[in-house]
Amino acid sequence: MLHAHDSTAVLADTLLRIKLLHTAIWAVMAASILALPWTAWFGQFRWAFWLSALILGECIVLGINHGRCPLTDMAARYTDQQPCNFDIYLPLWLACNNKRIFGSLFVAGEFFVLWRWARRPRP
Repeated sequence: MLHAHDSTAVLADTLLRIKLLHTAIWAVMAASILALPWTAWFGQFRWAFWLSALILGECIVLGINHGRCPLTDMAARYTDQQPCNFDIYLPLWLACNNKRIFGSLFVAGEFFVLWRWARRPRP
């Protein structure tokens, strides 16, 4: 819901800041998901553990918020137009399918980590 007393410029500036923050957080999370199999490939299982913990922390936040990022709820206060990418600087197709794409990549990455960990050389 828009705040009637706020000027259009203030609303637009606030939404811009939320979108920038949301995009930066998304980039870190997406990079973490993409880095996960690489850490396993190179036997960096501590890195894999911490990346997994970071990603699972984000999953918990989303779960607590009924599958939505809290920044999406914040951004919704500053605009009435709400396509899938109203709150983040992503192409519409990616914003609409983000959880499906990166959720699948995360699960596949975790299986790869577990497989590589089980096959690691033992001293």
